[in-house]
Amino acid sequence: MSTQRDLLYSEEEEALRAAVRDLLTDHCAPADVIARTESAAPHDLALWKLHAEGMGLAGLLVPEEQGGQGASHREVAVVLEELGRAVAPVPYLTSAVVATEALLACGDDELLGRLASGRTIGALAVGLHAAPGAALQTVRVDNGTLHGELRGIADAAVADVLLVPADDGGLYAVPADAVTVTPQTSLDLTRPLATVRLEGASGRRVGEAEPAVRRALRAAAGLLASEQLGVAEWALTETVRYLKERKQFNRPVGGFQALKHRLAQLWLEVVNLRATARAAADALASGEDTDVSVAVAQAYAAPVAVHATEEALQLHGGIGMTWEHPIHLYLKRAKADSIAYGTAGAHREALAALVDLQAP
Repeated sequence: MSTQRDLLYSEEEEALRAAVRDLLTDHCAPADVIARTESAAPHDLALWKLHAEGMGLAGLLVPEEQGGQGASHREVAVVLEELGRAVAPVPYLTSAVVATEALLACGDDELLGRLASGRTIGALAVGLHAAPGAALQTVRVDNGTLHGELRGIADAAVADVLLVPADDGGLYAVPADAVTVTPQTSLDLTRPLATVRLEGASGRRVGEAEPAVRRALRAAAGLLASEQLGVAEWALTETVRYLKERKQFNRPVGGFQALKHRLAQLWLEVVNLRATARAAADALASGEDTDVSVAVAQAYAAPVAVHATEEALQLHGGIGMTWEHPIHLYLKRAKADSIAYGTAGAHREALAALVDLQAP
């Protein structure tokens, strides 16, 4: 029997939010993010260092005895909301959540401690599109070395170590300098994808791949909803602000009833998204109703984030279509997130199976 859970933000979570938002306000201006996407180095590793080493955020999910902060998925969700609001180009979701969860399943204290400190960036070598229940793509083990190619690996370009699933059932920690990382054309320029090729790479087996990857992808899907919430909230807030300032026929555009209705509908969707994202984060933290809560969150989150950013683009008019305005960063993040860790449709199918309500 499930216990009643409090999904409201605690004082500690709000204090964490304020600290992260202040840091991002000072060090992650939209113009700087746009400039980075036009360069050969879209990741902001100085910002990552401030988050990971300065604030200890990389180790939130890692117990204190293993070198982390001993917090929970609820705190991580708050961080991801703020990172989503800023479309911050840092490997937080991929290293501090996905790779970390995989290592927690394996119990590799040494590597966990390095990731928790933020001085080592990890990436799970599983395509960003992979849903928690999807078939696992592996590389070949031959005479103790790894051979194969894995595509769609998020943030592989800045990873120091890659966690690679192999056909012998193992998960291998492979140093980045032992593989070839080739950038792919990515819609979301703030979370670039790459192809990872292994040609006789040596790696250290850290545990069983199947349970580690399942755990990592489930946490990723559940917590991605909080990032999508941050993206949607930014889009709604900025659009309301703009429509209050923009005038037409000597009246604020936001006063027109048709636009009020569109914004009211969007507000309702964002409020509901916050509820599902909080429920998923709390379920991951407590271990109760986790699969169902994650599936509900991802079934709902992607359409709302995409809708919010599309509305922001439309309602900003001509300025929204410019490269200088950051709306395109948010729309691309929302679109890319909509197929990350499983599409909304895949999660609806998973949910139907979990509650035994499959369609005929």
